[in-house]
Amino acid sequence: MFSLTVRDHFMIAHSFSGDVFGPAQRQHGATYVVDVTFKRPSLDDDDLVIDIGLASSTLHAVLDEFNLRNLDETEEFKGRNTTTEFMAKVVFDRLARAIEEGRLGPAASELSEMNVTLHESHIAWASYEGAL
Repeated sequence: MFSLTVRDHFMIAHSFSGDVFGPAQRQHGATYVVDVTFKRPSLDDDDLVIDIGLASSTLHAVLDEFNLRNLDETEEFKGRNTTTEFMAKVVFDRLARAIEEGRLGPAASELSEMNVTLHESHIAWASYEGAL
């Protein structure tokens, strides 16, 4: 299996509901470093997994939806805890949609899997991985 990984980051504010979150129930900020790994069993005609420029710019556009925003004020997240795990799946879903729409170029149609990892800090991160 071949893979290509691109990295970006975004900053958000949010709070959590539930005693399990302790002091994180109060509003706080997070800066996530995001790694996205695209996988496919064989390279395309240009010997690429995917165009790295399109992968980078599309990831940046997806993250820009959330960058410097308070996720508590985002209507689609009302009633949800926007945990690192939850947001990894949100980013995955948006990138999968971008692939379906052709925004990552024709080679992306041959991608078989993708992994999205959000690094919350240097000691903690969460991922979502799935088939495409």
